[in-house]
Amino acid sequence: MILVTGATGNVGRNLVRELLDAGEKVRALTRDPATCNLPDGVEAVAGDLTRPETLASALQGVDRAFLFPVHGALDAFLAAAKTAGTQHIVLLSSDSVTFPEPGWIGEQHLACEQAVADSGMSWTFVRPTVFMANDLGWAHQLRHDGTVRGAYGGGAMAPVDERDIAAVAAHALLAPDPGKTYELTGPQALSQIDRVRIIGETLGLPARFEEVSREDVRQRLINHMPPPAVDFLLDQLAASRTTPTPVLPTIEQVTGRPAHTYAEWVAHHTADFAGGRQIEPRVHSS
Repeated sequence: MILVTGATGNVGRNLVRELLDAGEKVRALTRDPATCNLPDGVEAVAGDLTRPETLASALQGVDRAFLFPVHGALDAFLAAAKTAGTQHIVLLSSDSVTFPEPGWIGEQHLACEQAVADSGMSWTFVRPTVFMANDLGWAHQLRHDGTVRGAYGGGAMAPVDERDIAAVAAHALLAPDPGKTYELTGPQALSQIDRVRIIGETLGLPARFEEVSREDVRQRLINHMPPPAVDFLLDQLAASRTTPTPVLPTIEQVTGRPAHTYAEWVAHHTADFAGGRQIEPRVHSS
């Protein structure tokens, strides 16, 4: 039995499908099994990583688990997993742990990795760069007036499709390789300007990027994220203007197929960008 925490998230949903397609027994930890809308064949159980009393029953019979990085809340899960006889943990981490200066986000993920490494169970760390899914936050702006406003628009990062993260995590669960780390990027280093252009071209909609000040973006983001995390992300964007994120071949090496392009990701999320409008994407996801 494989337990998937964060099963209703961007990676978790895709991971559940990957594991089901591989013929595995899958249990999903979710706050509300009645509304989780997961595929048939999944055993959805009520639980929360921040509520230790819910974990022991969820882990009964589980030999492998995918662990979502709820910072500061992993010790109880790891203790319950070890007691239940769980043998292998695949942790969703971040490539920021590899940076010379990991910053606030990297330090949080390093703490999660250390907790897993100290648990006594075997482990695999999956370390993606920024998610393509983060750009769904632009949908409202694009529907409003076709303009995405941000700072450091020319900084080039290599965002990764959540389906590819899930595929690598599935591999790590199906063929555990203790102590292995997978650093993941998408197949292209793209600026925000590039990505907004691709959204417009793929969906056949007006789309442009407008540069605004760092402080404007910071004030908007701190309503949703801790200020140190916002500053770290903005610093990374600023740095990527002169040092684009290197593109890594890990996804194709692990899965045997190319990583999804940004245009394929956009086409896969047509409904999210459309907001009820009828749109026929010009590039279809594989």
